[in-house]
Amino acid sequence: MYAYELHQIRSAELLREAADRRLVREVRRAGKQARRAARRPAANAPEGQASPPRDRFGHAA
Repeated sequence: MYAYELHQIRSAELLREAADRRLVREVRRAGKQARRAARRPAANAPEGQASPPRDRFGHAA
């Protein structure tokens, strides 16, 4: 009976550990998606500048 109880305890620990790892993975994935969405312009936002203005000033003589 003692071995069975130890097995049940270990099994419960492994299940908790797996759930914790799943939660960490979901949080990381959500953070990554939030950062990706923040970089992407919104669908109804006005478009930004396509490229930096390189030839803003004329060349010197």
